[in-house]
Amino acid sequence: MTIDWAALGSVFGVSLVATVALVALFTLGIVGLSRQERAAARGGSATLAVTGAYACFAACAAAVAYGIYLIVA
Repeated sequence: MTIDWAALGSVFGVSLVATVALVALFTLGIVGLSRQERAAARGGSATLAVTGAYACFAACAAAVAYGIYLIVA
């Protein structure tokens, strides 16, 4: 039995990039929600930050759903 090291490295690289991207999206969503809370405390509104946060969370959910789809299919 032999190991295809190139394929293993490729899978590792893609997994690493996808994980970092997903964590970055989730972090941007949290930052957007915290900006909304700060703006609300000052008496303003940050609708763009909230919309961006929800878009980031939706993208995270879509990526997770696609990953589950790939595993099941």
